[in-house]
Amino acid sequence: MIKVLQVLKVPIACVVVGGAVLLAGCHAELPPIRQKGAWLVVENQTTSAWTNVSVTLNAYYRGTSPALAAGGRLEAPLANFVTGFGQRFNTAREHVSRVEVRATDASGQPVTLDWDEHAGPPLVQEGK
Repeated sequence: MIKVLQVLKVPIACVVVGGAVLLAGCHAELPPIRQKGAWLVVENQTTSAWTNVSVTLNAYYRGTSPALAAGGRLEAPLANFVTGFGQRFNTAREHVSRVEVRATDASGQPVTLDWDEHAGPPLVQEGK
């Protein structure tokens, strides 16, 4: 009877491990540009670090970062994005309708990420 239990343990363990691998493989990857409450998230989903990262909201409000590591996330409050005249993004009056990300990768090639509410799916709300 003990031998029968040992034989049955292996297939059950394989099913559990196989199920975990299957679930991990089915995990939907989040888009590189998304919103988390009143914060904007830009994720570098490449294997190359980025430098001179510039993020523009609605063609007027801008934020910058000197670098974004490969696989790293840039998180910034929407209110920290400002125009050239110093006006801040006001979340009570405005919503994000366009996001443009510009950077340079480690090999010197330009990086371009864009999201537009009129040209694609809605901006993903992280954590919902």
